[in-house]
Formats: sequence, structure tokens, C-alpha cells
Amino acid sequence: VQLQASGGGLVQAGGSLRLSCAASGSIFSINSMGWYRQAPGKQRELVASITSGGSTNYADSVKGRCTISRDNIKNTVYLQMNSLKPEDTAVYYCNAWIRRISTTLTTNYWGQGTQVTVSS
Repeated sequence: VQLQASGGGLVQAGGSLRLSCAASGSIFSINSMGWYRQAPGKQRELVASITSGGSTNYADSVKGRCTISRDNIKNTVYLQMNSLKPEDTAVYYCNAWIRRISTTLTTNYWGQGTQVTVSS
């Protein structure tokens, strides 16, 4: 199983970006999916998460500016980020709890990270 993230880049403050993360491999089901970020010198933190049923959770710092969604057919999670601020600059990682085919265990997987840089 792999998580492949894309969509990061350089954007001016006030701009928007849409991150995507596709899960692939021997997937039976995907429970929650989410996005985390890690800025230089800081701990990794949750940005947003979404359950298989569509319930969402957001960090206070991004509420009202970011929207997480998922396509359960494509095994893909998205993060639409608007009104970006310089403090949003970080490496963004996707995360998912996945049950592989022929197992009963759910395992946590991480994507490779995508850089988001917001200039002032």
C-alpha cells in the first residue's frame, strides 16, 4: 500500500492550493484519512481529518480556510486550502488507516510529503 501526495507548491499569501493524496495497493477498506503538516523546527500537527462516513475535523488554525474531502471510489483525499498565510508554510503529509486485502488488521500509512510555501 502506498500514499502518493501531490499539489504542493509556492503561492502568495491569500492564494489557494489543492492537495491530493491517492492510496493504492491491496486495499480492502480505508477508515479515516487526513492531512498533517510539519514546519521547520516544529512538531507534526493535524490539519484536518475525515472519516469513511464523511465526518470532518479541523485544526483551529485552518477552520474556515480549508476543506477536506475524499473520493471513496478513487481512494483519494483532498485538501482545499484558501486564504493561505505564511504560517501555513510546511511539509504536508497525508495519512490513512487502511485495511489490506486478506487481513483483519488496520494499519496506519503515511504519504511522502509535499511542500507548501506561502510567501508574504
